[in-house]
Amino acid sequence: MPSIERGAAHQTVITTFEVMPGLCQDLLDLLAAAYREVISKQPGFLGAALHVNDAQTRIANYSQWQRREDFLAMLRSDEMRRRNRDISALCKSFEPVMYDVAETFD
Repeated sequence: MPSIERGAAHQTVITTFEVMPGLCQDLLDLLAAAYREVISKQPGFLGAALHVNDAQTRIANYSQWQRREDFLAMLRSDEMRRRNRDISALCKSFEPVMYDVAETFD
């Protein structure tokens, strides 16, 4: 994954998933499979990480793409539309949001 840098040309996407207690691992398994089997193979994919909170009620996903259009094309693919229906069934909510890096600190 590229480093986090202000003014970088790539697209950063942070997605948060709110999950019912007891379903976190199931959702994590679906997300990991989607990254291994589909997302990581898409044009423009640079890298990603999945984070789980202590209570296992939220998953945060950080991903980076060469261009905004690469991320949007992945989301619109038939395979990801199908997978996102399965992912959505395990969540109270999930929302991908595109960000630009405003500041970094070492």
